[in-house]
Amino acid sequence: MNDNAPSAPRVVPPSHRRTVPLTHVELTWIEKTIEHWLRFGRRAEEKILDRRRSVSSFKPGSIFAFVRWASNDFGTIVSRMDIVRAVEPGVRYQTLPFVRPGGEILLRVDGWPKVERVLQAIDAVEALDIDPADAAPEYWRHLHNRLAAGHEPRAYTREQHAAWLKRRSVAP
Repeated sequence: MNDNAPSAPRVVPPSHRRTVPLTHVELTWIEKTIEHWLRFGRRAEEKILDRRRSVSSFKPGSIFAFVRWASNDFGTIVSRMDIVRAVEPGVRYQTLPFVRPGGEILLRVDGWPKVERVLQAIDAVEALDIDPADAAPEYWRHLHNRLAAGHEPRAYTREQHAAWLKRRSVAP
């Protein structure tokens, strides 16, 4: 036998296979060049690849905010923010760079002024002592639509959050 012979494939026993499919987000931080980071979200797993790169994973149904910013010698190239819900297997989803396999995009904004407005809205939700990952998905869609139309978005309220929690408790 020589070194060119294919090795036997490694089979993972069923007890060690992942039972919950996760959505993976590739994060990169190269100061003042490429900054991909999460503003909020509950990580199910995190794998650090090196000093600058990591992969955060989310369970289906989890909501997270993914910020992408990059620049070159002449200034900002891209400034973008997406609020995404991780999806179940077999459910349709939208693809998104650095997110595998993709997710349901609740909010998408381009340009620093809009990204800044979304960050302020997230801060306002946190000021109510509500984790933005628990906020109603409808609010993130509302925020997206109002910003896209150039209108002032309505603030998220405790009453709106209580209604969302009740709907979530009775929905399958």
